[in-house]
Amino acid sequence: MRKWVQTILAYRKQFLDLLVGVPNYEKYVEHMKTHHPGEPIKSRKEFFCEVQEARYNGKGGKVSRCC
Repeated sequence: MRKWVQTILAYRKQFLDLLVGVPNYEKYVEHMKTHHPGEPIKSRKEFFCEVQEARYNGKGGKVSRCC
């Protein structure tokens, strides 16, 4: 039962992240380790700031517009 609840919570987080357009950091880390083993992996904050900047043209992780 406990494993089932953990699985549901993990999918819930993934769904909410995708709903608001934020890629999953854990998947990014997994991808970097698999496909780019020699390259440095960004911290969670660096990753989030880069995603925000790319999606919303925000600087330093701050959103400057909504749409």
